[in-house]
Amino acid sequence: MAPNLPFKLNNPELFRDKSYVDGQWVESTSGQRFDIVDPGNGKVFASCPTNTADDVDKTVNAAHAAFLKYRTLNPRKRAQLLYKWDALIRENVSDICQILTHETGKPLAESRGELDYSLGFTWWFAGEAERIRGTVATPAIDGRRVFTVKQPIGVAAALVPWNFPVAMILRKCGAAFAAGCSIVIKPSPETPLTVLALAALAEKAGFEGGVMNVLTTDLENTPGLSEALCRHEHVKKVSFTGSTRVGKLIAKICADGLKKVTLELGGNCPVLVFDDANLDQAADAISALKWRHAGQACITVNRIFVQKGVYEKFINIMLERAKKLKVGHGAKDDTTMGPVTTPRSIDKALSLVEDAKKNGSRILIGGNKLEIDGGYFFEPTVIADAKDDLMLAQEEQFAPIAAFFVFDTEEEAVERANNTSMGLASYFFTKNVDRTWRLLENLEAGMIGMNTGNQSAAESPFGGIKQSGYGKESGKDVAIDEYLITKTGTMTVEGL
Repeated sequence: MAPNLPFKLNNPELFRDKSYVDGQWVESTSGQRFDIVDPGNGKVFASCPTNTADDVDKTVNAAHAAFLKYRTLNPRKRAQLLYKWDALIRENVSDICQILTHETGKPLAESRGELDYSLGFTWWFAGEAERIRGTVATPAIDGRRVFTVKQPIGVAAALVPWNFPVAMILRKCGAAFAAGCSIVIKPSPETPLTVLALAALAEKAGFEGGVMNVLTTDLENTPGLSEALCRHEHVKKVSFTGSTRVGKLIAKICADGLKKVTLELGGNCPVLVFDDANLDQAADAISALKWRHAGQACITVNRIFVQKGVYEKFINIMLERAKKLKVGHGAKDDTTMGPVTTPRSIDKALSLVEDAKKNGSRILIGGNKLEIDGGYFFEPTVIADAKDDLMLAQEEQFAPIAAFFVFDTEEEAVERANNTSMGLASYFFTKNVDRTWRLLENLEAGMIGMNTGNQSAAESPFGGIKQSGYGKESGKDVAIDEYLITKTGTMTVEGL
């Protein structure tokens, strides 16, 4: 039963505060637990088991045993399981949103938006399960036929962040389950309850024990547990979403076992607003991107480049929208921007603002920590006349800071936009069709938003280039291929 939670659940069975291993709800071998804090007030409201590397072997072995059975399940039955899981999540959206809001701090409307977006993955991959295809070919040598078959790779490990826990789980699990893989999930210490609620519904949907497993742990034990997962002989695929620094470490560890890896890493995403843009269209799209989850999204706009002719006008339009934001606890009806999820995010935001001040930027609004009910709040901040050498231009902000940079020419804007080691997403706003095509080809990012803000969807391949990672999640064929191997057969046939 759920403890005395600060919110009411219509379905109390959704609250799970134990790890999920081989179809059982279990404590860790250490017997220790860690606290879950509501970032909207800084108060502890639940706890979860502190799993360590000692819990990995048993869990992965159970996942491997489940994989040997699950991989033989025909694609239609895998699709039916995914559809059932999808339906159960839809039935329990309001409860999941409550848990999500109290773990991440995001407003309930944003939590609902994440659920709506995330359910696209279960629906999409349920359809993809029956569309995995091999090939048949006639080779150059007479009397032979060459064919390929696609088979599930094995146990997958999913290492997921706290900013979009529902989306990360359904995107990774959707592809893995459709392909025929089992999975071990290590959720972020900030958001284990949301992930465990999804596991409870997967169990109810009929996924057998061991197909989906969740090991919770605290910040201190995250590196050791994650490394043990990556090194385990039965883990054949690792999918990580998080920082570039940690992604590089995971890539090094997985290289020892030549494991298949998908890395969706950090972003330093630029947006280019040209003189001929529809400024209201641009402001609406950029505002939605920038202030969503208090700026804590990998594909949010980090650097807002505006052409000189509309620079001041566009800043004023964005400024008016920012002033209308209502900051508060995510569960309050009138809140439009919640807290940042961790107190360390406030420290980083303060350092970014101070660096901008010292180097001549104008702080038009915000720039300070907000004292609201003990939560982790930071003012929506608008900074003008930002320079390319500022800290906020050189690294991922992950804070509610909108920084504006002025530019003259298209060539200059593209060069400056590309002047980063990251390459996750780029955006631009223009009504010039020739420029649109040039920017699509010249901007160095894995995803390009053209007169568009949020562009992520189940049917669209998601992933970056450069140091924003490699591999794709979601989309047609590419995402599910991350969980498959291709086996080639060559046959000599008499009489041909």
